[in-house]
Amino acid sequence: MDLEIRHLKTLVGLQKTGSLVATAEQLNLSQSALSHQLKVLEDYLCTPVLVRKTRPMRFTPAGKKLLELADKVLPLVKQTEQQLSRIKTGDSGSLRIGVECHSCFDWLMPTLDQYRRDWPDVELDLSTGFDLNPGESLLRANTDLIITSDIRNSDDVSYIPLFNYQILLAVSRQHPLASESCILAEDMYDDTLITYPVERERLDIFTRFLSPAGVEPSLVRHSQVNAMTLQLIASNRGVSALPCWVLNKKVLQQYGIAALPLGEQGCWGTLYAAIRTEDKNQAYFIAFIKLAKQIITSHLEGIIPIDDS
Repeated sequence: MDLEIRHLKTLVGLQKTGSLVATAEQLNLSQSALSHQLKVLEDYLCTPVLVRKTRPMRFTPAGKKLLELADKVLPLVKQTEQQLSRIKTGDSGSLRIGVECHSCFDWLMPTLDQYRRDWPDVELDLSTGFDLNPGESLLRANTDLIITSDIRNSDDVSYIPLFNYQILLAVSRQHPLASESCILAEDMYDDTLITYPVERERLDIFTRFLSPAGVEPSLVRHSQVNAMTLQLIASNRGVSALPCWVLNKKVLQQYGIAALPLGEQGCWGTLYAAIRTEDKNQAYFIAFIKLAKQIITSHLEGIIPIDDS
């Protein structure tokens, strides 16, 4: 046999009641069954755990050592059982969020603040990076949810749309195109284009606007931080395609820049929450996505919300 949780519970019961009869009643055992359990335990340990002929009952050094173990182990067992119960009902778990777009912090941080209050038993973590591959990161269990506009088809990953947004070209007010009603692809032959440091295949400005028209900007440079990108644009050192919620009225006024649609019909994208397909019905995932949509609607300008249906 092995030392079991029930043995520790029995010794703790004896410590509290000081009586075999009372402990047996507490554990829903007969007195003979409890006595047998103690004898089997002592035979296994090859040493007694109780001095039975004293009043009150005393523990031997071996019994005291087991009580020390019980004080450490039993609270952890109870805590783990409670956590497992909450996980079963979807009230607890891990939500490690990966974010590719730093612009998402405008709505993500208020969402996390509220979510932490609503779901205190869910462990939250946040990581950022432009090279997050939803399929790899989610399936390797490095993250549980990724905010992305980049769909990579996989049966094991589900992409839940959060909202639609227009992609605008930010230019200095001194730029020759600043007064135009929209930007055409051929307008950008002579421009320096500032982009995030990712592959062109993941940038809508190339895949949906410039490349189909066979247009290549005169220079492409990278910037990881929106604030730096906006500074470069304001000083007329380049242009950049950014989400409409980044180029809100306050930002346009603060930096002295203009935001123009790409093409006569505009260019639109969708932001998604990518999760493992097996997690789609977990209550705390559903709650996070629902709350995110509510916060997004109240915090972002120019986006088109996508309802839960």
